[in-house]
Amino acid sequence: MTETEGVVDYLVDERRSAEFDVEAMKILWAGGKRQFDVTDRMARLAATDPEFKKDGRIHQGRREFVKNSLRKVAHAWKLTNQLSLTEEEASLLRYFVDEPSSADIHWGMFIPAIKGQGTDEQQQKWLPLAYNMQIMGSYAQTELGHGSNIRGLETTATFDHMTDEFVLHSPTLTSRKWWPGGLARVSTHAIVYARLIVDGQEHGVHGFIVQLRSLDDHQRLPGVFLDDIGMKFGNGGYNAIDNGCLQLDHVRVPRDHMLMRVVQVMREGKVVESGVPRQLIYGTMVFVRQMIVNDASRFLSKAVCIATRYSAVRRQFGSQNGLETQVIDYKTQQSRLFPLLASAYAFRIVGEWVSWLYTDVNERLQAKDFSTLPEVHACTAGLKVVTTSVTADGIEECRKLCGGHGYLVSSGLPELFAVYVPACTYEGDNTVLLLQVARFLMKTVAKLGSGEPFAGTIAYMGRAEHLMQSRCPVRKAEDWLNPDVVIEAFEARSLRMSLACAQNLSRFSDPDEGFLELSTDLVGAALAHCQLIVVSKFIEKLQQDIPGDGVKEQLQALCSIYALSIVNKHLGDFLATYSITPKQGSLAQDALRSLFSKVRPNAVALVDAFNHTDHFLGSTLGRYDGNVYASLYEEALKDPMNQTEVLDGYQEYVRPILKMQVRNSRL
Repeated sequence: MTETEGVVDYLVDERRSAEFDVEAMKILWAGGKRQFDVTDRMARLAATDPEFKKDGRIHQGRREFVKNSLRKVAHAWKLTNQLSLTEEEASLLRYFVDEPSSADIHWGMFIPAIKGQGTDEQQQKWLPLAYNMQIMGSYAQTELGHGSNIRGLETTATFDHMTDEFVLHSPTLTSRKWWPGGLARVSTHAIVYARLIVDGQEHGVHGFIVQLRSLDDHQRLPGVFLDDIGMKFGNGGYNAIDNGCLQLDHVRVPRDHMLMRVVQVMREGKVVESGVPRQLIYGTMVFVRQMIVNDASRFLSKAVCIATRYSAVRRQFGSQNGLETQVIDYKTQQSRLFPLLASAYAFRIVGEWVSWLYTDVNERLQAKDFSTLPEVHACTAGLKVVTTSVTADGIEECRKLCGGHGYLVSSGLPELFAVYVPACTYEGDNTVLLLQVARFLMKTVAKLGSGEPFAGTIAYMGRAEHLMQSRCPVRKAEDWLNPDVVIEAFEARSLRMSLACAQNLSRFSDPDEGFLELSTDLVGAALAHCQLIVVSKFIEKLQQDIPGDGVKEQLQALCSIYALSIVNKHLGDFLATYSITPKQGSLAQDALRSLFSKVRPNAVALVDAFNHTDHFLGSTLGRYDGNVYASLYEEALKDPMNQTEVLDGYQEYVRPILKMQVRNSRL
């Protein structure tokens, strides 16, 4: 998609070589015809509105950058009301504005937390205010000294019987809330997580709605101390957000400001279970993680789109007299780029499945069916790790694939990386989450032979005896294109790695000591399990009816590239577990080379199917029309350094150096 009409298309030959129905692939990527229509409409709305232009952002100072971001938030809210946008449309519009803002936490964490943890009465009170943006909220959980370990939070909320209030307090330097977006200057309220203390007894960590600033003049309230935590990585990205530090000095809030859907504190100070299962909180967790998985495919698709288009435009070496070779024709480029292209599609497909999983687990929770919760927790935690790690590394790899020009901010890739890389640590550090997945796997392995059925993403564990004895049947490269062969190799690797960890753990008298000592092996087993999930969901998608000429064939090739790239990258695991032989590993590499050749004529069309506007990409290198070099030069001329012929500092520093008389120089 492009907003530019009547321009030369430097990629027209690439698009003519496509062997599939691109429009059908766009619909599949979007998740259906209705989703495509609404997504396309909101993308075009953001791309064509001059208020959302990105011009000059990279030259702004921090304060101006934050203010400009808030201007776009206000304009998006204005359009939402003027056009009577639905909640879905408004969310998509904010997404396609494509700029981090202080309102992101309001919509992404503050509101979902109230919906997931607030009582019906609390939701009726707070949600209309939040949805109408009469208040703006943040989500204050992480502390300066504590991140992933929620039980280690130090902020306290002590119940005062006399006033029927909670007194929230930051008792130490490390108890200050640190990192929440929108907290420092924009938010009027925050959900603050604190240790509940009643009559000197602790009752775990709970959320409290705390007003931070006056709704009249936006001044902070007594006992509330707010600061911005400073510049973040990169020159743009999250520097548009006022990530904050919050200190509470005996701040009082009414008793009904504690989110009490699960646990309630009564007027007399009695702490009681509300009757709503505590496990319902997991619904909010799954909601957030399914958003993260889906975001991974979107961010990676942006980077891959930029790198693919530029690789098709850029020519380098290979000819003495005629045109030089397109960079995308080099196998070294394909071997780095096409697995990332395949990963973008793989994550999009597994993201659809996780969205379904969110709906399914919510229905089960409402029916008080908690049987799938351990698996869902492990699955969503693991998929968060796999998708965010690959995407963060993939964006950086795409920058390298664009050569020196990828280092320019105008390429769009440096800011894209700076915006995305925090995903590897927020909502659970990736290594910590993999260890949680490993604990689940060890508990699952312990049940082998018990007769207990295994379902869902661990169904393969029920075939442990077969998988321990199976041998990969691959004899020629083409055999790796058989999905049954691929799945069994991944299942055997995962099962055998988990069993090896369990056997090694059994040698320790102290299980905790063993877990610490073997944590590296356990992380490896967890990763293998999670990669199996992505591969299996991709293959399951291909078993469905997929409309559009050639669409299924391209997806099959991408699925094979995704799976075999993992085999190639983690060959040591497959060999160490005897899941495949060295010869079969070599044949997997042969199959990959053949698949790269199959995808090559379709590469540009496959990234066109992402349907990204030039506005959304924000890249001189990823333009739809491929007019890279003119765009690079035009963008360079906009830099303030090019507005004056003689630079600031010439008279003070450069001229004295040039005019200095050097004596007895030995240079």
